[in-house]
Amino acid sequence: MAKVCKVTKKHRMTGNNVSHAHNKTKRCFEPNIHRRRLWVPGQKRYITLKISAQGLRTIDKLGIEVVLEKIKNKEIN
Repeated sequence: MAKVCKVTKKHRMTGNNVSHAHNKTKRCFEPNIHRRRLWVPGQKRYITLKISAQGLRTIDKLGIEVVLEKIKNKEIN
């Protein structure tokens, strides 16, 4: 299962490890993904989302129901 945030669509990025001698080797930058169970008052039930820390902040700012509607309509990046 891929590490992708359902709200922000953050995913794995690639880059380089750079040593003191400036040797470069490939590496991956993983997003800060967590599985969270969130209460949706309008539906009177819990939902489980794989969500990043930035996605949690977005839900705190906009509200869970607004974010779920945007995910449903694919309005979020």
